[in-house]
Amino acid sequence: DFTMLGKKMNQLRQRRSRSNSNGQHQQCNKEEGLDATTNASSRINNNYDYDDDDDENGTIDTAVSSHTPVPVPTFANTQNQQQNSSNNSVTTESLTSQQQQQEQRTRKLRHMSSADSGVSDTDAMNPTTALTGEQVKKDESRSKKILQRTVLGLCMFIPFCGILYAGHLYICLLVALIETTLFLELVRVRYKGNYATIQDQIPLFRTTQWMWFAVAMFFNYGDFITDIVQNNQELHYLLPYVKFTGSLSFVLYSTTLMVTISTLQREHVRFQINQLCWTIVVLCLTLGQLKYVMHNIYNGLIWFVLPVCLVIINDIMAYVAGMSMGRKFISRPFISFSPNKTWEGFIGGGVFTLISAWYLSKFLAQYTWMTCPARDFRLVPESLDCIPDPIFMPAHWIFPSQIFELFPRNFVRTLPGVVQICSTVKEALRQQEPAEVTSDDSDAFLQISSPLIELEPCISGNDRQLHSHFELVVEDDFYPIQVHALWLALFASVVSPFGGFLASAIKRAYGIKDFAALIPGHGGLMDRMDCQFLMALCTWVHYNTFVKLATVSVPKLSYLFSLLTEKEQAEFLKLLQKQHGSEMILGNE
Repeated sequence: DFTMLGKKMNQLRQRRSRSNSNGQHQQCNKEEGLDATTNASSRINNNYDYDDDDDENGTIDTAVSSHTPVPVPTFANTQNQQQNSSNNSVTTESLTSQQQQQEQRTRKLRHMSSADSGVSDTDAMNPTTALTGEQVKKDESRSKKILQRTVLGLCMFIPFCGILYAGHLYICLLVALIETTLFLELVRVRYKGNYATIQDQIPLFRTTQWMWFAVAMFFNYGDFITDIVQNNQELHYLLPYVKFTGSLSFVLYSTTLMVTISTLQREHVRFQINQLCWTIVVLCLTLGQLKYVMHNIYNGLIWFVLPVCLVIINDIMAYVAGMSMGRKFISRPFISFSPNKTWEGFIGGGVFTLISAWYLSKFLAQYTWMTCPARDFRLVPESLDCIPDPIFMPAHWIFPSQIFELFPRNFVRTLPGVVQICSTVKEALRQQEPAEVTSDDSDAFLQISSPLIELEPCISGNDRQLHSHFELVVEDDFYPIQVHALWLALFASVVSPFGGFLASAIKRAYGIKDFAALIPGHGGLMDRMDCQFLMALCTWVHYNTFVKLATVSVPKLSYLFSLLTEKEQAEFLKLLQKQHGSEMILGNE
């Protein structure tokens, strides 16, 4: 910018020297001097553009200066003086005086730029200048904000642990309370901006919104309650009542739809339809993605606690990584509408989340309160006793041997814990007469006529051994749940943050800082829960795909069997007898 300004000044001097009249000089000054000054001013001011977005993925913007923009002086005053004091000709002394003034302005601009960057124009190795009052104030406010968030985060974490100890029923009630608060915060985003129209001219506006919320809640968790009743033999007396939850959901939906349509007004129908669409979007974001979170709770608390903790860890460590390393390695913006998000925060949060998932899952797998599923609603917590799922038991982990084939064998042999397995060829000894074995007996024929291949660790210098593969067996307190935790951590680091980006886009679109002021330093619940929605849904999909492929229990199967007719029951028993035998069906006496 200063180079361009210098070129403009040189052009200005040349034109002044060639001009013979004061009018020509003033015209040149207007065309060139003001343009140069305006361009320099706009370019310098553009360096101070920033967005005070307090997002969590690295709340730091190193490219933004904390100084207040300093206006660039113009040539307007100089022109007025020249018009009052100059005659028909410009003397050499006045021209020299103007050049000196312009050089002083140039040095002043350079001084202001060096002060902004903290580097002296005369000696770049000198210590940086002391912080200004505004810089100190901003530093103190950031430290105070971090301390406030830390203290309030601990204050929220301690009651959360208490609710986890209270039992599954209270955790479900907490989730329902959180969903209600989330819906309230999101619908208020558009409600505040149109309060006058809604309050005076649209009837039952808030009532219809909460009717839609009630319908979605009943539909979501009616299925969950029915599933719990069907899987618990002691609760089967409630089956005649819970089987009507689907029909009742449809009745509520139809009633709410009729009430909503009947309140539409011709003058505000477009606004009302927009509000209805926003309400449906809010329900999809909150209740739609959290439909199976209560199933996760009753499948074992670990499937609720572990994903929640992974998102929290990723959120915190992305904040720390972004604040400490933001834009020091990658200057390219991460998200255009949220400039405080940094690649360093995104990557650093993911690395810490993967490491934490490996050890946190192993720690939680040692407690039956976390691993055992629950099948009833208890007001008073009781200890859980169950046969642990194999994924929560110590096991041997054999690293896939195909991966080692991608690297040179000499390099793989140097890796600790890797064993080279070789195949040894031995001639089979005849244990039977040849006449007793025919080619029809394939197994015996192969044992006698073909060489026997045995796999054993390679011995150096043994010419009879041929390389087969490499093995790496992990035996040091390995739990299979740790592998599942790594996949969940990868999702929490790569995909879940985009729920937060969506929340930032909503706030940016409606010009708000936080969704609410419920939690000082944090904002509202939506500001803290925006990444949890996708994570809860991913956990349910992962559990039903890779962990528990069959979710039908014996009590539920008994209930479904009772719904069959006598003919269908007989066919079912006949099919079981054909597939598994009568001894397995009736049992051995």
